Amino acid sequence: MKKTLLLLSLVAAPALAGEGKWTPQQVLELDPAWLRAQGLQVPPKKLWDPQRGTGLLAGAVNVGGCSGAFIAPSGLVITNHHCAFGVIQEHSTPQRDLITDGFLASKREDELPGKGSRVQVPRSFKDVTKDVLAAVPAGADDLARFKAIERKQKELVAECEKRPATRCQVASFDGGLNYTLVDAVELADVRLVYAPPRAVGEYGGEEDNWMWPRHTGDFAILRAYTAPDGASAPYSDKNVPYKAEFFFPLATEGVKPDDFVMVLGYPGVTWRALLAEEMAERQSRLYPRMRDVFGEAIRILEEEGDKDAAGKIAVASQLKSLHNVHKNAGGQLAGLKRGRIVEKQRESEAAVAAWAQKNGAKWAEAMKAREALLAEQAATGKVFEREFLLGSTGRLARGPALAVTVSRLAAERAKPDLERRPEYMEREMPRLKDRLEREQKNLFLPADKKLLQAFVRRAQALGPDERIAAVDKHFGKTFSEKDVAAKIDAMYAGTKVLTLAERMKMAGETVAQLEARKDPLLAFGLDLAKELTALDDVKDRRQGAAMRLRPEWRKAVLAHAGKPVAPDANGTLRVTFAKVQGYAPRDGALYTPQTTLSGLLAKHTGEEPFDVPEKVSQVAEAKRFGTWMDPRLKDVPVNFLANADTTGGNSGSPTVNGKGQLVGVNFDRVWENVANDFGYNPDVARNVNVDVRYILWTLDQVENADALLRELGVRKGKPTVQETR
Repeated sequence: MKKTLLLLSLVAAPALAGEGKWTPQQVLELDPAWLRAQGLQVPPKKLWDPQRGTGLLAGAVNVGGCSGAFIAPSGLVITNHHCAFGVIQEHSTPQRDLITDGFLASKREDELPGKGSRVQVPRSFKDVTKDVLAAVPAGADDLARFKAIERKQKELVAECEKRPATRCQVASFDGGLNYTLVDAVELADVRLVYAPPRAVGEYGGEEDNWMWPRHTGDFAILRAYTAPDGASAPYSDKNVPYKAEFFFPLATEGVKPDDFVMVLGYPGVTWRALLAEEMAERQSRLYPRMRDVFGEAIRILEEEGDKDAAGKIAVASQLKSLHNVHKNAGGQLAGLKRGRIVEKQRESEAAVAAWAQKNGAKWAEAMKAREALLAEQAATGKVFEREFLLGSTGRLARGPALAVTVSRLAAERAKPDLERRPEYMEREMPRLKDRLEREQKNLFLPADKKLLQAFVRRAQALGPDERIAAVDKHFGKTFSEKDVAAKIDAMYAGTKVLTLAERMKMAGETVAQLEARKDPLLAFGLDLAKELTALDDVKDRRQGAAMRLRPEWRKAVLAHAGKPVAPDANGTLRVTFAKVQGYAPRDGALYTPQTTLSGLLAKHTGEEPFDVPEKVSQVAEAKRFGTWMDPRLKDVPVNFLANADTTGGNSGSPTVNGKGQLVGVNFDRVWENVANDFGYNPDVARNVNVDVRYILWTLDQVENADALLRELGVRKGKPTVQETR
């Protein structure tokens, strides 16, 4: 990345302690003396060596949309329980309910493979800004601009992925001001080693989600495997554990208040570079609609799932995801209002504009870009309702979502690979087919029909200029509960989309072959797919405009700042530096930064979501702390807070000390910090971590996972032959 724009004289300053999701390249530009003063005990070059393209940061891995970390040279990866939930659900049945009871592999042969689970290990980062921008033809309109940039990104990725077992992406920074080619090794055989019972991994449930104090053991342990020669390979009983060059040893002494920590991982998306009016649109439209639509879906899934044990397992993963998004939306609304974030952004923009005007013609283009972005935002708001509902199809009823997937796959496969949408390119086929297969575990027809009925009702209530044609064609323009329910019953009775073997056949068929099936659910999916494709083109044009305009405005913002400005999160590897700290969420309340087993037991009611498993409560009540007691607390620490700058995607991130040892696993933010996605507030910016001592106490005193503890290097002795083979 260009140092002049992204780094801007990185000087040591206390304000840097928490704010900023720094790239590996940026870390090397930070003042080493400042980093030492914060508490970093390893040389910065140990974190990332650009010559080798690796370093300690390579111990932090991407785990399918979450983060994770190698914690032993034998391929062991720690992440969150909720990040491994898909694998846990995959192997759960009413007779063997791993979701409820948890799982521990007593030997490696017992470890459970995860369909489609992958681990990506970072290898290198390369600035490709000139290559990407040079691909835009002179005089290109906004749609052509988007298509040219996207095609160049695909070409760079294709060239990068000529290396075996490689996963690449071209990441955009600051709205298209910079582009970086990210190169990673992808490991395709990932197995579940340990998951605690759900009542540990989700202790507190939705009531405690995004809250503090917390007492949640949100962790799980996986293992990555390779072929015997070390090459990445799909699951095979001949595979061997991955040999991790970089991993984070466990710091058995844990942390105490004011300790220095780093959170490493793959934060997904933040929106600090948006204009105030763009933020206001999210506040006034997007988050309220998410609360409404997803809240209804949650009620349906809970009501229907409670009627059937197998159904409850089937909807668990979708329900978990919707709960998280739904509550997050509420936190965003509360945080935007409480922090006056939109108002502060307006003030900040006004300051940049005034500064730019004083500096004359140099920033004239930046001012024009801002005005044009505002005009684009105003136009988008006029079609919000239809676009939101149509775009939500993938989150709601699984039947139509699957029908849409096979329909779009057929349409895209008819194009040359580089002209397809990225998610349907050949490189995505293994993931797509894994998802199509894995969704079978998520199907529960009574709930799915009710979700589709709710979707149809909302679509039929749209205004005349926002109609969803596929809904009007298959269900009519006016809602009648009885008629719609009957049509849905007939649609599901006559479909083969929900039959795994037939669905996998559909994944290889053409549009004509799919149409010839005369399958009612598939026909609905084919029509929805056409509208989604058209909507994608609209969004691509808007994105092309943003790629043209936002970089000019961002240049002014960065120049005006005169200090380090870390780019918005975009799913790439980042590091945030922090201290273990409590906070004061409101007048008269002061939260300490650590919780304990005693606090966990104090919350116990014997009913969800505060029902401590008996095997945990017996050990905790007997105060069998082992060697994991904190001498200051005189108890086993469960969770702790730090002021790290995190967001979604940081779930499962390793939290490490200045020596590079793991002291915890990040899994959440506090409620007051949800709107941190729009701006960092040091008063309430706190992330929530599982303390490593609670993890070790669970494995030691509760599970007696002797072999695993020896493998982790915290118990003397070596694993037996049976345990290692």
